[in-house]
Amino acid sequence: MPKTREDRAREIHDKVFTVDSHTDTPWQLLKGDFNLDDEHDFIQDHSRVDFPRMVKGGLDAVFMAAFVSQGIRNAEENLKAKEFVDRTIDSIHSNLLRKKTTSGLALTPDDAYRLEKDRKRAVFIGIENGYAIGNEIVNIENFYNKGVRYITLCHTKNNDICDSSTDTTEHNGLSNFGKEVVMEMNRVGMMIDVSHISDSALNNVLLLTKAPVIASHSCSRKLCDNPRNLSDEMLKMLARNGGVVQMCILSDYIKKPENYDQRDSAFDAVRIKYRDFKNLTVEEEKAADKEWYSVDSIFPRQLATVSDAVDHIDHIVKVAGIDHVGIGTDFDGGGGLADCRDASELINITIELVRRGYSEEQIRKIWGGNLMRVMSEVQSKRRN
Repeated sequence: MPKTREDRAREIHDKVFTVDSHTDTPWQLLKGDFNLDDEHDFIQDHSRVDFPRMVKGGLDAVFMAAFVSQGIRNAEENLKAKEFVDRTIDSIHSNLLRKKTTSGLALTPDDAYRLEKDRKRAVFIGIENGYAIGNEIVNIENFYNKGVRYITLCHTKNNDICDSSTDTTEHNGLSNFGKEVVMEMNRVGMMIDVSHISDSALNNVLLLTKAPVIASHSCSRKLCDNPRNLSDEMLKMLARNGGVVQMCILSDYIKKPENYDQRDSAFDAVRIKYRDFKNLTVEEEKAADKEWYSVDSIFPRQLATVSDAVDHIDHIVKVAGIDHVGIGTDFDGGGGLADCRDASELINITIELVRRGYSEEQIRKIWGGNLMRVMSEVQSKRRN
């Protein structure tokens, strides 16, 4: 009996090394009662990643991002941001130490390949928002020594490194300190993540860096006109740099969202009530989660589909080439599609790629080969 397209996709998906370059799952770990070895139900607790669901979805490796939202930029608050990220990183390490039979920390691509051969899930660590660096360049090497392998230079607001794509112009790209950050990240062998940064900041990074960069969770601006996405010219520049754009499956970056005024107002009210989720007690965090997901239930949005997402892969391949695209879901940070809601359903992306005629070698590159190539090149340029 001839193989179906789904059979072929599952065969390829099982053979290739698969890595998701961006999840915000560590915030679940900070709650203290989230076990990565337990299979969770998205409907019940709204989580999207754990090791059993990675197994079901054929996901071999994941970058877990230690995220910190942008706060006041002074010595005291900078230190708080660093301490919060340190605590988040420590929570990843402590969870992995308890789960040596099912997973392990990966510091290099070879580590991840070895873990895959041992049928374990590989976990890389990233930091989302260079706010955690503060004004102390030494923090970059300190984070590297704690296992961090990329830093997203900023988030939704400007910081002391660069302008954000969703804030006003302050530095006109990279600040002078930001230029030092780029050079230091090159020196220690840390991947520079350009997702969230402004167009001018991206231009500055690409002029300065001596190593390829990544956009850990970004899409095509041509298909979805969002400042978080990359224009065709930016895609071409990143390709010339040798970098990779990791297509994100957060709906608002894939398709222009419908107007959800009531939903947006309700979410804003929750943010205000809980002080933009800063300095919350454990009890307040639980209450904020409950109210946030209640709004999501009362005012549901129309989610993009896997087909919509793969349109972005098609476009990035057309503009930048097959060697410069990957996948970074942003699971647990807003990512998720109507037909790919958590890690257990990632096979659906491969099924769509096969349906569109992508070969096994092309899918291998998309699902991890390109990102691991960049990581290897960045680490090879490390200077003591």
